[in-house]
Amino acid sequence: MIRPKTEEEIELLRINGDLVSRTLAEVGKWVAPGVTTEKLNEVAETFIRDHGAVPSFKGFEGFPAALCMSVNDVVVHGFPSDRPLEEGDIVSVDCGTLYKGYNGDSAYTFPVGEVDAETRKLLDVTKASLYKGIEAAVAGNRTGDIGYAVQSYAESFGFSVVRELEGHGVGKQMHEEPGIPNYGRRGHGARLQDGMTICIEPMICAGGRGVYIARNGWAVHTADHKNAAHYELTVVVRKGRAEQLSTFDYIEKDGSIKF
Repeated sequence: MIRPKTEEEIELLRINGDLVSRTLAEVGKWVAPGVTTEKLNEVAETFIRDHGAVPSFKGFEGFPAALCMSVNDVVVHGFPSDRPLEEGDIVSVDCGTLYKGYNGDSAYTFPVGEVDAETRKLLDVTKASLYKGIEAAVAGNRTGDIGYAVQSYAESFGFSVVRELEGHGVGKQMHEEPGIPNYGRRGHGARLQDGMTICIEPMICAGGRGVYIARNGWAVHTADHKNAAHYELTVVVRKGRAEQLSTFDYIEKDGSIKF
């Protein structure tokens, strides 16, 4: 069942959204060649717990860590590891929190040191496609309008959209209805209502859109092993313009990452 949230619920989701945003910024300060994703995971879990919340991913259906850490051709759901990041890598950091019974969820793909021009383009286009999706997340539209906005933008640059994974509603549960695909047709899908809280998260591939799941049952890789990028924000559907509950401002404006 799709249920719009009360303003009281939205405030708790906003608190969670702010915490995941600040956690990602804290992680971003550590992203550098030679640093392991295990270290980044440790930084995030400590930060979340120090702020009175719980890392909601840890233990979710058996997932072993506070963060999904997805490097290069891993689209999403990668495990932290002791492999040091290398110059030119990219790493998608997906973070979830649980505070006062509600969830926060956001993701950001960080470049590791200097990346090549095509990789930078992938990151920029993927993030821009997220904002295109947010622009479509207004009351009266449908989920297909969000998917169309993401897909049409990303594909116009020659990139491809993963079809097997999607965004989602969020609230007391980490994943709620409706699903928010990153492809679709205008005017199709569930109708968006004022007060709905959703996570929009484009997963865009530099090559083909085919993916497969690793033997661990979690990590999703591109079939051609080309890079993929992933950005995610939580928003409230409103009349006229969506309201963001999470933000990249702590990362980009407060200096965690330099462009």
